[in-house]
Amino acid sequence: MKTLMLLLAMLLASQAEAARPSSGVPPLPAGASPEFKIVTASERGTYIVLGRDLATTVAPGAGIDLEALPSAGSAENVRRLRFEPGVKFAIVQSDVYQAFLDQAAAGNKDAATMIRPLRVIVPLYNEETYFVVRADSPLNFIHEIKDARINAGPVGSGTALTTLTLYQSMFRVPLPNLKTTYLTNEDALLKLTGDRSVDVVAIVGGQPMKLLADMKPEARELIKLLRFDPDHPASKEALKTYYPAVVRKTSYPNLLTDDLPAIAVKAFLVTYDYNLKQTAQYMSRFARSLCQNFGALQMTGHPKWKDVDLSLPELGEGWSYYPATARELRSCSNAPGASQAQMKGVCSPQEQVLCLCRHQSVTQAEPRNAGATR
Repeated sequence: MKTLMLLLAMLLASQAEAARPSSGVPPLPAGASPEFKIVTASERGTYIVLGRDLATTVAPGAGIDLEALPSAGSAENVRRLRFEPGVKFAIVQSDVYQAFLDQAAAGNKDAATMIRPLRVIVPLYNEETYFVVRADSPLNFIHEIKDARINAGPVGSGTALTTLTLYQSMFRVPLPNLKTTYLTNEDALLKLTGDRSVDVVAIVGGQPMKLLADMKPEARELIKLLRFDPDHPASKEALKTYYPAVVRKTSYPNLLTDDLPAIAVKAFLVTYDYNLKQTAQYMSRFARSLCQNFGALQMTGHPKWKDVDLSLPELGEGWSYYPATARELRSCSNAPGASQAQMKGVCSPQEQVLCLCRHQSVTQAEPRNAGATR
């Protein structure tokens, strides 16, 4: 817990230079579109692809110019959404969001200032956590990593906080300071397979994650992924906060010979509690466009969009939806004749014949999105 507190303290200390909250949309010249930004994560991760999908497929329908920016990850995204001008959206892991809420509830005023005005637009999907070891490592299961030399991910990243929190929940002790490093995924993998100064590299990302998916078949001779055993006592503790998952062989055919039991954290699309009328209107339009173009996202965007559900389930204590977007998305999911299959972007043959599919216009939309980054 001391390491977790240190990580949060380092993050929160960096707020001193940014004392003002995010602003709304300034008055625009006639016909101009506001320039919004979404903070994501690594250039080789899933988040930035989702951000680019939103920029190309959803934002134009809302009259917004949206730029997807890379970042160190979820913890940094909370800060940038809170304080950086122009940043109106962020992708944040659920345990990072919860860590700020917990710190705020424990009396940390800086954490409370950071998290109190943030609002959820929509839960996205479960994001797999990978523990990578050398191919010749004696480790085979995640519950065997206790006391290993672990790279947790860069300081300020969601990966680092997930690794710290998951380790703490499984073993009831913090990550050992002298055995923990905070390198990027790429640098840590080089250490793992090069000078062997790292035993385990923790990576968090929705499958298929580019970093792992781009590896060549020869990589199987160098590294392997650890399995998650849900029946182990340490694993049962972890499942109080995290979610069981399966890493599919088809996501990483050069690394896996079979599907791999895994553990996951949920990702959220979040924003700020904007009260300025013009900003709220643009956010409402964004949610409406998300509803209208959801099928196109699922057909032409990152495969993870197929795991997203716009139905807005109940959130945990201390979490709340942004009213302007929630109204639109609930209207979308409650529209007459809108079946769950349609909300998922899938229409039955009967719905297609009867012209009841909400996303039949997707086919016409495909040429416009053909160049979208995947």
